[in-house]
Amino acid sequence: MINIYNKLSNYLIQNQEKFYRLSYTYVRNKDDALDVVQNAMLKALENYKNIRNMDAINTWFYKILVNENLLYLKRKKKEICTYDKELDSVYFENYNENIDIYQKLKFLPTDTQTIIILHYFEDLTLLEISKITNTNINTVKSRLYAGLKKLKVEFKEE
Repeated sequence: MINIYNKLSNYLIQNQEKFYRLSYTYVRNKDDALDVVQNAMLKALENYKNIRNMDAINTWFYKILVNENLLYLKRKKKEICTYDKELDSVYFENYNENIDIYQKLKFLPTDTQTIIILHYFEDLTLLEISKITNTNINTVKSRLYAGLKKLKVEFKEE
């Protein structure tokens, strides 16, 4: 069990930048993204005994991280948002060269955003995304292509 815990700890440390980047695409705030990643890492470390296959640790953790982000957004909807988006966009630009796509993504349904972000920005396969989101692979594919179609229309309008 200690060996699994050590492998998980190493995985989390090595990939923390990716996790932060993913969370930031959801919450759009530096401090909130850091909090979400920290909560997800804490949950993962507390539940490391649930890991059945070390080869699936990537999928297992992304599932926790995506769920933490969605939970945060759900809680945040109940609050009034008053932070300065301009300050965050300066920080965000360091992580994303093409901010236009992120602005367009936020108008897509949350489940479609998740699929596009995980597939194109986190390089996960559709099968991995299917497992992370507990969604049928064909549903993942249809949401991906529908989302890409909407993005294409948005960019053509500009």
